[in-house]
Amino acid sequence: MRKQVDIDDLTLTKLKVISVFEKISVKALMEKAIRLYVEEKQKNKAEMMTDEEKEDLGLWLLMQESDGTTVSEEEIFKILNS
Repeated sequence: MRKQVDIDDLTLTKLKVISVFEKISVKALMEKAIRLYVEEKQKNKAEMMTDEEKEDLGLWLLMQESDGTTVSEEEIFKILNS
């Protein structure tokens, strides 16, 4: 996905200098910085969540991974009783 980001000249100059030291392009540096920022925010949010919110999120993530097939109540009890 392409997005256009406006950056002031001073920040762009700093990005160029950092990219030289890191030996990566300005674009790659920005992508890396954004990825690290998002991961840090997610980590901070996860640390502040209650156990109930963590459980809800875990269940939601598991539901996202499901293939959408439905199982009858009878089949569930049959598996549980075996």
